[in-house]
Amino acid sequence: MTVFFFGMGYSSQAAARAIFAGDPSAVIAGTSRTPEGAAALTRHDISAHVFDGTAPGHTLGIDLRNATQVVLSIAPDAVGDPALVQHRADLDAATNLSWLCYYSTIGVYGDFGGAWIDETAPLVPRNARSDRRVVAEQAWRDYAAERGVPLAILRLAGIYGPRRSAFDKLADATARRIDKPGQVFNRIHVADIGRVTALAAAARLDGIFNLADDEPAPPQDVIAHAAGLQGVPLPPELAFETADLTPMQRSFYADNKRVSNARIKSALGIDLLYPTYRDGLAAIAREQRP
Repeated sequence: MTVFFFGMGYSSQAAARAIFAGDPSAVIAGTSRTPEGAAALTRHDISAHVFDGTAPGHTLGIDLRNATQVVLSIAPDAVGDPALVQHRADLDAATNLSWLCYYSTIGVYGDFGGAWIDETAPLVPRNARSDRRVVAEQAWRDYAAERGVPLAILRLAGIYGPRRSAFDKLADATARRIDKPGQVFNRIHVADIGRVTALAAAARLDGIFNLADDEPAPPQDVIAHAAGLQGVPLPPELAFETADLTPMQRSFYADNKRVSNARIKSALGIDLLYPTYRDGLAAIAREQRP
């Protein structure tokens, strides 16, 4: 398995670890926006290249052309998906390419008033970020069809895990309990993203799949549970209408839905490692104990 990651961030690094765990002989390459980030990746046996999406990455061509699987984890901009815009020729030259994976977002669905939805739901995104994701998904479907290779589109819920959880928000005093009655969000632990990506790569999984937890929940409940686990005071509860939120923060609350993960679990024959936020936070708490 020779895997190339466009965008070796938090989720992609988890996927690389899961791939190495299942196949120590795997060859993994990927991109970082900065030389410092690329240098850090090389310390983990990853062939790393600098690519910020605004111009071609000058060193990545050979590794990309040798890839058997390519995972795409860079947000699109107004021009399109940076990997497809800047490196389509190298992708075309990847003669052994046998699988593509695109990390999208459940934001493409928009708002369903808290109702349960699955992959058959219409796409009615509520902001420019999600509009661009819809366009990028279609661009990759078109490219995969042209190449005749399977494409897994993984629509990710809110990502959390070690160093990126409610515990960290409590520690740096940025945690807030925002109360918007009826509002729920799905989440997904980064280890589940890594595991699913590794399994999907091995199976050459094809199709669109939601990657979200089993229990969408109000965000203030997650903060309260984390505070209880740590034995720290609860942040005050704030009404959504009067809370001091940035436009981007407020935009997340425009989408209210419960996202089913039944299709990905059925396709791979698995349950999630961390099916609820309580399971995920408990695992993080165990990891952080001295």
